[in-house]
This record gives sequence, C-alpha cells and structure tokens, in this order.
Amino acid sequence: MDGWNITTITILVALFIDFAIRVIAVIVVPRNRRPTSGMAWLLAIFFIPYVGALLFLLIGYRTLPKKRLAKQDEINQFILDSTDGMERVRRDHPWPGWLESVVELNRNLGAMPLVGDNNASLLSSYEGTYAAMIDDIDKATNFVHVEFYIIAFDKTTAPFFDALERAVKRGVTVRVLLDHLQSKRQVGYRRTLKRLTRAGVLWELMLPVQPLKGKWQRPDLRNHRKLLIVDGEIGYMGSQNIIDRSYNARKNIRRGLKWKDLMTRLDGPIVAGLNAIFITDWYSETDELITRSVEPIGPRNVPDALDCQVVPSGPGFKGENNLRLFLALLYYAQERIIITSPYFVPDESIMYAITTATQRGLHVELFVSEIGDQALVYHAQRSYYEELLRAGVKIYMYKAPYILHAKHFTIDDEVAVIGSSNMDMRSFSLNMEVSLMVRGKSFVSELRAVEDGYRADSRELTLDEWMKQPLRSTVLDNLARLTSAVQ
Repeated sequence: MDGWNITTITILVALFIDFAIRVIAVIVVPRNRRPTSGMAWLLAIFFIPYVGALLFLLIGYRTLPKKRLAKQDEINQFILDSTDGMERVRRDHPWPGWLESVVELNRNLGAMPLVGDNNASLLSSYEGTYAAMIDDIDKATNFVHVEFYIIAFDKTTAPFFDALERAVKRGVTVRVLLDHLQSKRQVGYRRTLKRLTRAGVLWELMLPVQPLKGKWQRPDLRNHRKLLIVDGEIGYMGSQNIIDRSYNARKNIRRGLKWKDLMTRLDGPIVAGLNAIFITDWYSETDELITRSVEPIGPRNVPDALDCQVVPSGPGFKGENNLRLFLALLYYAQERIIITSPYFVPDESIMYAITTATQRGLHVELFVSEIGDQALVYHAQRSYYEELLRAGVKIYMYKAPYILHAKHFTIDDEVAVIGSSNMDMRSFSLNMEVSLMVRGKSFVSELRAVEDGYRADSRELTLDEWMKQPLRSTVLDNLARLTSAVQ
C-alpha cells in the first residue's frame, strides 16, 4: 500500500470518527441536562471535536461515584434520626403565609427540619472570626469538628492550628475535613498536612482525586462547605475559609487583594443539624459513622429566639436543593430582596425570578465586587449586568482592593439565607454546599446593618455607565458567559 492510500485512509477514518463524535454528542449530551448547558457542550464538541469530547468524558457528568451515591439514602436517614424531635418552633410571632411551604420544601429535599430556640450572631471581621473560633475551641471538652473548603497553615491561621493542638492535648477528639484539590492548590499544602498530623487531629481529604489509590470522581465536583462545631453546642458557618485573607497568592498580594467574608456563630439545637452535615461528610470519606456523642439540647428560654433550617445541597442529592430554596424565596418576596454573591453567574430560572421581582414592584439590590479574582467568572458575571440594570435591579460594586466573598440574601424583614453557596451554576450543580435559612427579625435586622456597611463601601453601577463599556469587554464577557454554561 503506497503512501497516498495510507494518507487517504487516515483522512477517511478521521472524518468518520469526527462525524461519529458529533452524532453521538447530539444524542448523549442534552439528556437530563439544562438546555443552556447542553448547547454549550455541543458547541464545544462541534468546534473542537476531539478536545471537546475528551473534556466531556472527563467532566461532563455531574454525578459522584456509585459507591458515594449509594450512601446518600443512608445519610438522609441518619439526618432524619439525628434531628428527630428538634422542631420546637414558636408561633408567638406570625409567620409569613408562604413560609410553611418553603420549610416543607427544604425538609423534603435535604431532610432537615426547621428548629427553634436558637441564637445567632454575625462575624464580619476576618481576624475577629478567627479569634471567636479559637476562643470556643479552647473551651471544648468533648469534640471539635472542622470542615472547610480550604485549610492552609500560614501566619494568620497558625493560632487556629495551635488551638486544635491544645484541644487534642486536653483529650478532646478533633476531626478535620478539607477539600483535596482546592486545599492542594494553596501555598504550603504539604506543610498544612504535616501540621495537622503533628497536632494529633484526625484529618481526611474530601472528594480526593487519587486514581492510584482507587479514589476518583469528576475532578471539579468539590466540597465547598465551611463548618466548625464545638461539643455539639456551638457552630460556625458561612463563607470564610481557614487561610490568610490574601489567600497567600503572589498575584493577590501584588494587587493588594483582601477577602471580605461573613460568618455566623450559632448556639442552640440547630447546631445538631450542622453536626449532622459534618458526620455524614466524614462517613462519606471514611465509612466511619460517628455516633451522637452529646444529648440534644433541651427546651430553653431564649429571648428573640430564631427559627433556623439547615439546607445541604450538592451532586449527591437528586434535586438542586439550594437553587430550589433560592427560587422559592425570590418568588415569595413581597417587598424587597437584597443579594450578596461574589460569583453571580445565575441560570435562566434565577434571572427570571429576579427580573420578575422588579416587575412585581419589589426593591432588588445586588452586591458584587468591583474587581475579580477569577477572570472567567468575573467576565461571565458582568455579562448579566445590562439585563439586570434594565430590569431595575440596583447593582452595588464593593470597592477594590477587597473581594466581597460573603454569600447571603434577605427577603423582606422576615427571612434570611447565609452559607457557603454562591448564586451561580457551580454552587447549584457541582459543589457540595450548606445554607442556613433563618426566620427572625432580629437576625434580618443585623444582616441589614451589614448590608448598609457594604453600601457605604460600594459605588452604584448605572446603566449609562455600563453602556459605555468598550466592545472588547463585551466580547470577553459574552465568551466567558458561554463557557460558564459548560457543566
């Protein structure tokens, strides 16, 4: 066979494979997938067939391994058992007429009840949050459970690690969970693991990608939760990771970037719900199911008690729990909606809910950062600004060099949501997140004060200003928006 024939056959085979990839993609890709996501994947495969198909095989399926998925029913049952009898919700203040159905939605999706008799306080100081957590860890007598997307040992976090070590020396059981890939990306990852080991804590990597050890799943499915539970009595959750507020990255330090976060400190029976999330994540990674080591908190006489509901979400659940909660609240709002999301890349349903709210006459505000730390997400987010501004949404841009990393929103004067979940497609579909819905005017009022602080440190973006953006920015924004739909 001469060279010409070999070349011809090679071209024909390549064309056949190319055609086969496109045909198979049309059949496989759209199945059980959002239209926008399916279209983005098809475009990627049609423009770059081999690379696009390879990427789809690598990250195109947003499910966890079968073994982990099989645990989800066990996990839901454990949550139900762990939270049995916790519902002590007071009716001394009238509920919004719609709240009952939202509570039932959350219970059906994430197995968590609405729980009364709780206290909560907000912590907006980065250093102050560490100080508060360290103080509570130093008072621990039974156990300390730590679960964070990023944990890094550096000058800022060293006192936190020291507190964990002191707890171990007192005989306290300390367990630590950290996301494998995201923590590994940080400066001093090996040093962090050595420090945890030296402290004597029990630590595990979340969603490890270690093929040689038989541990593999889609690499961009991550555990994004941030939790600290002390003795089952005190809990912390919110947006802050265990790392210096510059994230120790040279480019961040060079730009002077500093992260602005918000955490909430909780005490009351809702802490058992937070601990149930940690226990089930620990079980997912280790096959060890920690038995309840403390008795549930009995009835308390708490003035201005808060009703709270923990809402876990992630690819292990059949529904997008956080997305459904957010949509329900956005549609039920009667007066105003104030959203804070560092990475605001919504799907079509969220955009409809927000723009419908303004058309219903509601006051809607969105707080975002003036600058971004992730180029693709930053430009994808910007692609939504014109539509939002034209709909009447007020957009406030938190001034540089701060990255507003807090994640929360308030509905009227009654209900608030705070947690680890961004209002983006990654948090809705790919990340394991935890959100807390709170009913109580005192908490909403405290969060309103935080929002007032954001507003004072932000500038309002106007439609006139936005329409003066150069063409190159618009092109970048729209291209980034297209890639954000690939999931």
